[in-house]
Amino acid sequence: MAKEKSQSVMDSVGDYILHHISNSSLDKDLIFELPTIFGINFSVTKHVLMIWLSCLIVSLIVIIPTRIYINSKNKVPSGMSNALEAVVSFIKDSIVKPNIGSKWSDTWTPLILTYFFFILVANGIGLIPIFDFIGASSRFIFGLKYGEDAFVNNLLHGGATATGNFWVTSALSFITFISIIIAGTMAHGFINHWKNIVPKGLAWPVYIILIPIEIIGMFVKPFALTMRLAANMTGGHIAILAILSFIAIFAEVFKTSMAGFGIALFAVPLVSAITGLEIIVTIVQAYVFTLLSAVFIGMAINVHH
Repeated sequence: MAKEKSQSVMDSVGDYILHHISNSSLDKDLIFELPTIFGINFSVTKHVLMIWLSCLIVSLIVIIPTRIYINSKNKVPSGMSNALEAVVSFIKDSIVKPNIGSKWSDTWTPLILTYFFFILVANGIGLIPIFDFIGASSRFIFGLKYGEDAFVNNLLHGGATATGNFWVTSALSFITFISIIIAGTMAHGFINHWKNIVPKGLAWPVYIILIPIEIIGMFVKPFALTMRLAANMTGGHIAILAILSFIAIFAEVFKTSMAGFGIALFAVPLVSAITGLEIIVTIVQAYVFTLLSAVFIGMAINVHH
């Protein structure tokens, strides 16, 4: 029997990129396999693991400085507490108050701050090759061969950006959608909130067209938040991996490692520049999501604007 031909680099590079940015499959590549309860599989995928890691980091960078400030005698923030206060003040004074209003700023600032810190951390750690480092260490330092340790090998499938998952961003957007309704109801009452979706005093034929448009607009807002964040965080990873794959592709096409080395002289600096741009994108996308959420909530409260 003829030996089966191994898959070429050009045939496998697409699968590699998709595997990097996609979530774990429920029948393979799971980090932890847990039982299915009421038809729901509670197994931990790589995106779930990154969400847990993001929540842990956010909790530490918020709780520790806060406890230090509370336990301090002079009640003067310093170090991490000072940095946290600066971020909180910026979000409250530059995003919440101008868009939601001073009256409701204390009510909605915690939600907006949670958005900002979670998205910023989730975006940021997605750029750190944590699990690639674990894989390199296990292979070259500890001499662990593939398949010897199920836990380590499953863990190596992690590392993707959680906010690149459309289910994650849609969950965040759904919270904004519900918050818009709650904010409008708290400010104007349930009935008046729904009346406020269209301006008053217009000719009745206009409402036949305007009401469906405004109802569609209610769902377009969270959809736009979902797509913007997930697409931006996924696109950068695809670009970086695609450019790096040129090194292996050219080495295979020209049958020499020197071709790959020559492409690397251009690919590596370009990837470094894109990575620097991605660092900016992580901050910008966290800011944009929180800003638009505050704007949408403020529109439900400040109808006259």
